[in-house]
Parts: sequence; structure tokens; C-alpha cells
Amino acid sequence: MIFLGIDISPAGTRALALELESATVLAESFYPHRWIEGLADGHREQNPLHWIEAVDHSIRACLAPLAEQRHRISSIGVSSCLQGTVMLDQENRIVRPAKMPGDSSAHRQAEEIARAFGGNPGLIELIGNPIAADSTAAHCLWLKRHEPYHFQRTAHILSLKDFINYWLTGNIVTDAGMASGSGLFDVRKRQWSEEICSFIDARLGSLLPPLGDSISSCGSLRKALADAWGLDPQLMISLGSGSPMLACLGAGCVAPGKVSLEMGGSGILSGVSSTPCVDLSGEVALLCDATGQWLASAATNNAASAPDMLRRHYGWSPEQFEEMLGSSDAGAEGLLFLPYVSGETTPHLPEATGVLHGVTPDNFTPANMARATMEGVALGLGYGLGRMRELGFDPPEVHLTGAISHSSVSRQLLADVFGIPVIALTSPQGPAFGAAIHAALVFFQLHGETLAVQDMAQYLIRCDETSRCLPDPQRHSLYQQMISRQQYLVDTLHPAGFL
Repeated sequence: MIFLGIDISPAGTRALALELESATVLAESFYPHRWIEGLADGHREQNPLHWIEAVDHSIRACLAPLAEQRHRISSIGVSSCLQGTVMLDQENRIVRPAKMPGDSSAHRQAEEIARAFGGNPGLIELIGNPIAADSTAAHCLWLKRHEPYHFQRTAHILSLKDFINYWLTGNIVTDAGMASGSGLFDVRKRQWSEEICSFIDARLGSLLPPLGDSISSCGSLRKALADAWGLDPQLMISLGSGSPMLACLGAGCVAPGKVSLEMGGSGILSGVSSTPCVDLSGEVALLCDATGQWLASAATNNAASAPDMLRRHYGWSPEQFEEMLGSSDAGAEGLLFLPYVSGETTPHLPEATGVLHGVTPDNFTPANMARATMEGVALGLGYGLGRMRELGFDPPEVHLTGAISHSSVSRQLLADVFGIPVIALTSPQGPAFGAAIHAALVFFQLHGETLAVQDMAQYLIRCDETSRCLPDPQRHSLYQQMISRQQYLVDTLHPAGFL
């Protein structure tokens, strides 16, 4: 049996074909997305029609090497980033381009919603999370204020994943995972928030898609697409979920208390909980996971941008950066970098800039700069894990995914900061892999075979024991002090307007 997984990110669409029996990926493809150019500062938009083009191209490229094996494909699963808002009219035509993650044009609307409910503390009490500037809630209020004609035309408001599922099946439905990132959803009660929706517009609740069960089908593949791709017209499309939820599923973190770290453009720590664990500070996001549980997530925006900035400055290759990182001792001889070059999520500093502290004539070297940069990223993640521990998480180890998982120096650094082992996976990784696993879970459930999520994860997901890094107690103690020092700088500089 083969299951297709599709992930839609701002950068592009990835598709893969997972053979269940051998637990191997038979084919994989990627198709880049195009951004709409010439927009005002803070606006980030894409044309949803380009996603359709990307999904079609990616699936065709993934199916090509399967040849006659395509008849073994049993179902398809889809994931996407949580942010992103698609507006359809009464005839299901696209009203305007989709606002994307990082679109800050609605920051005033996000602030307006927060003020109406007592600021972030009031929002956390009401729905479990603050409302971000790039959330669907803020986008809807922005559209009503700035493009009232488009807002009045809108009959359906969808996420990226739900839009593609609609194109695949003709059905409009969402899951609690995607909804929990919208700013319109009560995560604890797992339902749309009437209070938030009514504040934005009296008819907003009627524009949102109905909620399906986490492990359920969105419908069958449309016959026109099945014929075009040479697939069974009865092929089932799983409801899918958001990229963070399915990346966590693909990393094998499906039981309460387990934690994974995905190091891509961002660093995202995620842990599953059987009960909603609300962070009253709003630094750890509370989401619904892809299996009917809850997900705590702490993210750092600069996992890639800060190291990339340094590599560009020195002209280093990734290998040269790794060599420099390994040639400097823990603590970088007192050099401490707050790597908030793209703002930051955890701690919540959306407009922050970077700070280099502790510079002396002796420690200002390229090797120490490399070390301080990666330590700054790791310390931020250590702070996030500390916040998750305060919410009840006590993971025995962290499953690491992403390109950084191949770096023994980075794995050891993270283990030393976290104070627990860090281990990479030998199995495939990422949201598309998780989407394929989710499709398999839904397929077996619909066919009367109750397969536990833990059993599926244990069968498909393998850790690379040779990559396991154990924390050094002395270095962990040093890094705990550095986390405190980093946070002291944040608490001192930010209120004064210097960060």
C-alpha cells in the first residue's frame, strides 16, 4: 500500500509517496511557489491558483517513477502552514490573493481585537492564545476595514490546506488543528469562538468551514483529477492538518510528554498533551494536534536566518560554518548573541533586533561569532523548553529533524542546552511524511481497522542511535546561566526600547 503526503508551505509544495510495507519513501518532488511582487511593506501574498499548479505538478512528478504501482495508492493526506487566508465567493471563486505567514499588514487589527478583550491576557483566558498579526482573525478585520467590497463578496474563509482539500474533493471542511491557529478558535473547547467572530463581523461565523474529526476523511478524489493522474476515482483524501501537527506526527511524538524539534526556517519545539496546557504568558502556543489531543509549541524565528546571515558575512559554506562552530569552546569566551534578527516568537519580541553582548578584543573572532550565533539560537530553544516544562512537560529526550540533525556539533550543543539527550531520525521527516502517515491512519479507520497512532509511529519511525548526544553536566550548568543572562538582557533592554 502507498500513501501520498502533500505539504504546502510559503516556499513551495512538497509531495512524497510512502510505501507502508517497507516504510520507505518511493518518490518525492518539490515545486516552488511564486510571490506577488510590488506590494506595500508588510504585505505578503500569493495567488491560490499557483498552489493548484504546484500540487498538480508535484503529484505528477511523484507518480511518474511509480509507473504501474500507482494503483497501490490508497489515500492522500495534505498539510499546510497554519497562517494564510483564502477568500471564496458564493460560487467558490477566489475573491483576492491569499494573505500569507509573515504578512504584518493587519497588526493594527490584531491590536484592536486584543484591546476589545482585555489584551493578550484576556484573549488567552477566552481562546487559549493571543492573536497574531498574520492570523486569519486579524486578516478578516483588515479586509473588512480596507477592502469592504471583497469582504462582502466572501462566502467561505479557508486555510491553505482546506482550500487544496476543497480542490481535491469539492468539499469544504476543516480540522481542529488548522482552526486552532486562526485566532478565531477556542482551543480548549475545540470550537469556533462566537465572541471573537461576532466582534469582527456578525456574519463571520457563517463563513467559516464546519469542523471534522481529527482522524477522518475530507471526501473522495474528484473524478476529473483521478482521470488526469491515473488514480482510482474512489481514492480517499484525509482531512489532514497543519504542518506543525503533522511534522510532530512524522517525528514520532504522538504520546503525551514527548517532544520534537524541527529545525528548518524556524526552530519549532512541539509536545503532545492529553489535556490543554495554557501558557498564561502567551509564549508557548496551545494548538490542537492531528490525532484529537493538544499540542504545545514554542518557536524561534531565527533558527536559519541568524546562521545564514553570519555565513553570508564571512562567505562560509555550511561545512566551513560547522568547522568554525566546533573550533570554539562552550560560551564563546563570554560572547553572547541575542539572534533576533527577524523579530522573535519565543520570547515574544515581534519587532526586536539582534544584540551582541560581551565583546572584548580577545573574544571577537570568527569562530566565537559562529559559536555565539548557534548558542543564541539554542539558548532561545532552551528557554522555550523551559517554558514547556513549566506547563508539565518532562521529556526523556528530544527527537531532532531537519538539516541540522546531521550536524554532530549542533546536536551536542542542543543536548547540552536542554540537559537531556537529543537524537536524530533515520526515517523520513517533515510535514509531508506526517501527512502520508495521517492518510494511512484515516484509511485504516474507515476500513474498520482500529490502529493506534502509537503503533503506526513505532512501525514507521526510527531513531538513529548512532546520532544520540548526551548532555554534559558542566556545559548544561553553563548554558543555564547563559539562558538567565540572555533573559535578563531581554527584560532590561526591551522595556527601555533598545531591543
